[in-house]
Amino acid sequence: MTEKVAVYRREYFNAAHRLNNPALSEEENKRLFGKCNRPNYHGHNYELVVRVAGVVDTVTGYVIDTKILSDLIHEKILNRFDHSNLNLDVPEFKDLNPTVENIAIVIYRILRPLINQSLDLKITLHETDKNFAEFPA
Repeated sequence: MTEKVAVYRREYFNAAHRLNNPALSEEENKRLFGKCNRPNYHGHNYELVVRVAGVVDTVTGYVIDTKILSDLIHEKILNRFDHSNLNLDVPEFKDLNPTVENIAIVIYRILRPLINQSLDLKITLHETDKNFAEFPA
């Protein structure tokens, strides 16, 4: 078979962040980011969906072993992001505003080298029930 199949893994993590651009004034940051700019941070219960798509392996019947995918997500993402302050605890956000878009890109960049390059990878990150980002688009 040469048809592509998509496999999904859903996980959750809780993290705090503050949206702030140090190149802008305090007033401009408040105007752009509103209550997401509060100096003492705020938190979200994130829902992460990792999509891996490819041709089903004829030996295993898998696109990817979901146990291996789950272990990667736990080790590389959840162990680093869950119950953290993204601005302070995650080095990738030292100079990068931790918007839902940027968090999705960072997660993709962490996982992409660890998953067979013949497989497609897409990250969907829900920050709230109404706001989420997908990367790549």
